[in-house]
Amino acid sequence: MAKNSVVTARRVHRVRRALKAAANGRLRLSVHRSGLHIYAQVIDDTKGVTVCSASSLEKDLRGTLKTGANVEAAKTIGKVLAERAVAKGVKQVVFDRGGYLYHGRVKALADAAREGGLEF
Repeated sequence: MAKNSVVTARRVHRVRRALKAAANGRLRLSVHRSGLHIYAQVIDDTKGVTVCSASSLEKDLRGTLKTGANVEAAKTIGKVLAERAVAKGVKQVVFDRGGYLYHGRVKALADAAREGGLEF
């Protein structure tokens, strides 16, 4: 494994360990970003089930987004995910940034999810 991969893996595990300790049974909002797209899902770790998800790859969102790799796309995904989660009865989650810095697209997605009705 390259040094960067080891450092990233350690950061991911550190964030996830702290998150599970503070979760108190709440669902987890997990974020993944790539160079071209952004993905988010609400996960129930006790059952091992994804409750709802949203990504910039979805057919109905692709037409409205210029690209999936910018802050505007992250805001849209955050709002869509929050709407879907609230429709499923989920209000409180813990935010799993997945080792990414809380900055840029990750922060934009989190802020939009809060505006959409999720609490974390």
